[in-house]
Amino acid sequence: MKKQEPLNNIPKRVDVIGVPISIVNLNIALDFVYNNFDKIRGNYICASNVHTTVMAHDNKDYLKVQSNSIMSLPDGKPLASTGKKKGFKEMKKTTGTHFMQAIFKDERFKNKRHYFYGNTKENLEIMIEKVKNDYPNLKICGYEPSIFRDLDDNDISNLIENIDNSKADFVWIGIGAPRQENLMYRLQGKTNTIMTGVGGAFNILSGKVNDAPKWMQKAGLEWLYRLIKDPRRLFKRYLITNTKYILYKIKKWLFIKKR
Repeated sequence: MKKQEPLNNIPKRVDVIGVPISIVNLNIALDFVYNNFDKIRGNYICASNVHTTVMAHDNKDYLKVQSNSIMSLPDGKPLASTGKKKGFKEMKKTTGTHFMQAIFKDERFKNKRHYFYGNTKENLEIMIEKVKNDYPNLKICGYEPSIFRDLDDNDISNLIENIDNSKADFVWIGIGAPRQENLMYRLQGKTNTIMTGVGGAFNILSGKVNDAPKWMQKAGLEWLYRLIKDPRRLFKRYLITNTKYILYKIKKWLFIKKR
């Protein structure tokens, strides 16, 4: 297991329905990683949205996983808006996809090596070729498709060995929530990398799924764009989690008013 160094200057967090979300924007997040790179090796970054925040609120084990990240990006306008209303004007929506793309482009990370884990073999290979074309100077040191079941101890050992043999600096994990966060929690301190869960970002990078138009991103309507594109899979999820999120916010507001 990697020996953990003392950590300094970790971004503070704001309480969003009982879940701690980092008070960051894209630039703050990038600066934090750059300025503390070696100190935060072995740790993981979550891209937290309404869905994962509601799940963490409802599940103490998953709340522990989310809370134990080195940083939880506000991957959703409602989370960033909560921070702003509490006085943290610098807090802005920072998606896992945009964070990853910004790392790819940032000259400060030009010598870092990248490992990708997730998706099917076919889709992953398409994504890797697209990334090589879009970021020709990016150092890709390895990739592998996910195992579509819970990983046992032997699977974890093999994954750690593959990552460490590749000498990766960043590991991007795209297997969706809560699986990717639970996996990173199990890997914490066991690799010499910085891990980030990026959900469906691999499909966006490959061109299989289009990112929402800029105006919808600015309006915080990416969820609506995804719902329109995949209503059968996402309707129930958004109906339940978005409703719960609103109810939890109201409950929290009423509790504060009574105090």
